[in-house]
Amino acid sequence: MLNIDLHCHSTISDGVLSPAQLVERAALRGVETLALTDHDDIAGLVEARQAAETKSITFINGVEISVSWRGRTLHIVGLDIDPGYAPLVEGLTAVRAGRTQRAENIAAELAKSGIHGSLEGAYAYVGVRRLIGRTHFARFLVEQGYAKDVKSVFKRYLVKGKPGYAPHEWASLSDAVSWICGSGGHAVIAHPGRYDLGKNVLSDLLDEFCALGGSGLEVVTSSHTLEQAQRFAQHAKDRNLLASCGSDFHGPGESHFDLGQLPEFPPGCTPVWQHWKNTITAELAY
Repeated sequence: MLNIDLHCHSTISDGVLSPAQLVERAALRGVETLALTDHDDIAGLVEARQAAETKSITFINGVEISVSWRGRTLHIVGLDIDPGYAPLVEGLTAVRAGRTQRAENIAAELAKSGIHGSLEGAYAYVGVRRLIGRTHFARFLVEQGYAKDVKSVFKRYLVKGKPGYAPHEWASLSDAVSWICGSGGHAVIAHPGRYDLGKNVLSDLLDEFCALGGSGLEVVTSSHTLEQAQRFAQHAKDRNLLASCGSDFHGPGESHFDLGQLPEFPPGCTPVWQHWKNTITAELAY
C-alpha cells in the first residue's frame, strides 16, 4: 500500500514547518506522494517540489481555498492544479486581501473580552503577513495561558458564538471550483465532517458542488472518525465523487495525525489520483 498524503500546511499559511522542512518530515515518515495545500496561497509549491525531487517523493500541486456558503465557512482543496493559471492566481490574491481585515476584526472582538495585544501577538507567529489566520491567534492565546492547546482555543474563542469570532465573506463556492477546474485540477471538499451541516444541508452542498464541476470528497482525514469516513465514502459513491485523503498536518503536537499517518479508505472508494498522469494508479493504492 502506498503512503499518500494530500492535505497539509507549511509556514506559507498556518503550518509551523517551511515547505522544505515539511517535505523532509514527510520523507522520514515514508510518504511517497504528497500535496502541499496551504490556505489561499501557492507560494510554497516551488520550494516543496524541489525538496520532493531530492527525496524521490511524487509531489502534487495543491491549495486550500476558503469559501463562504450559506453563511458558513467551508474549505475546498484543489489538487493537481496549474499554479500559473491566471484566474486562480488572481482569485487567491483577492481572497488573501481579506485576511488582514478579518484579523483586525478578531483582535477587536477579543479586546471586548479583555484580551489585548492579540493582533501583534498573532503576527509574531505568522510566516507570511498577508496570510494571518485564526491558528496564529490560537497559538498566541495558548502562549498567554488562555487555553492548553490550539484545539481548545478554537472551541472557546474562535468559532461562531464565541468571544473572538469575526464573520467574514470568502470566495464563493462557484468561484473556487471554477478556479481549480479551470486550472486542470480536481476540486475536493475538505474535511466535510467538520461542518456539522445536517443531512439535508449536506445533500444540498454536495448537489451544488457536483453541479459546479467539483469531483472529490475528503473521506479520510485527521478530524474524521471511522464512522464519518465510512459515511462520506458512501456519499462519494452515491454521487460518483472521487475519494481523497490527507492528514491536514500543521505541525508536531498540533495535529490529530502526523504526515502519512492515515488509515485506509473504506471499501469501494475510487481514489482521486486514479487519472493523474505519471503518478500512481488506483490498483497500487488502498
